[in-house]
Amino acid sequence: MAKRRGLTKSVNLALQGGGAHGAFTWGVLDKLFEDDRIWIQSISGTSAGAMNAVVAAQGMYDGRAQGARDSLRAFWKAVSDAGRSSPIKRSPLDMLMGNWSLDMSPSYLMLDIMNRVSSPYQTNPFNLNPMSDIVERFVDFDKISAAGDGFTLFLSATNVETGRIRVFERKEITLDVVLASACLPFMFHAVEIDGEHYWDGGYTGNPALSPFAKNSDSDDIMIVQINPVVRPGVPKTAQEILNRVNEISFNSSLLRELRSIRDMNALIDAGELSPKKHRAMRVHMIEARKKMRPLGASSKLNAEWAFLEHLCAIGRDAAGTWLANHFDDLGATSTLDLDEMFAEIGA
Repeated sequence: MAKRRGLTKSVNLALQGGGAHGAFTWGVLDKLFEDDRIWIQSISGTSAGAMNAVVAAQGMYDGRAQGARDSLRAFWKAVSDAGRSSPIKRSPLDMLMGNWSLDMSPSYLMLDIMNRVSSPYQTNPFNLNPMSDIVERFVDFDKISAAGDGFTLFLSATNVETGRIRVFERKEITLDVVLASACLPFMFHAVEIDGEHYWDGGYTGNPALSPFAKNSDSDDIMIVQINPVVRPGVPKTAQEILNRVNEISFNSSLLRELRSIRDMNALIDAGELSPKKHRAMRVHMIEARKKMRPLGASSKLNAEWAFLEHLCAIGRDAAGTWLANHFDDLGATSTLDLDEMFAEIGA
């Protein structure tokens, strides 16, 4: 996967997890690859972001930018096809009205109750995971893990026993690593890798940013944001409360890392840290909070093709807007104002 001549902008991509909402990230990536002016130096992904990362990497190997676009679309179509057997359904009226939430579906409510009172070791004793076959179909891990071309890849998972993040580097990435990064503990058995057990990486790194400073030549980090940081109003129902708790926990690690980057950059700018020994990073974010925020937690399980295409379109539009406004800022300045961001959340 050699860098093509003429690509003067490079970037590190940070891809969040979020179930079916990962189709938003698919749309962002589709637009970035369609534009084809940016060299992707490194990708850090968690959960659905990890799946987008390895599928995009495989596509880049097979056919550069267009190969990545083709692979991502085929992957998400396969996810949708596999989801046709799901008991969670919406009514035709819901589809007509664009109501993508499944919160009132009897099947979803039943599944939600089961997940609260039962363990996947009881409800899924054979540990069936439909994503296993899909990911394996699209990714040649021997090729992905090969080194030597400068591209770096990082996937995060949470160690069940220690509660600490484990960042897997490119040479370590296997199918089990991807499944570990996306292992929701109420749905699947913990994934064992080298004698250690792992759950979804979103609890400790969604996604991890620290590997970029140590392992990438690019000083620009592009975060593809799925989970809203700010959600106005106080949740009242059990589902709303659980959804907000998950959003907060899945964003906490990202906010900690962004705060560290902000503080490091400030110390370098003030001359208190040497830029020869410490590295300042420029941060950017592609998000669509107004369109993504209304989506309920249950829609993260919605694999209907119309919904996934809807999210992809939102992602493409968000990426297109960002490129139109900020392409020239890559390599020059941050477009995410971290001081303003932390002021908004009171941190």
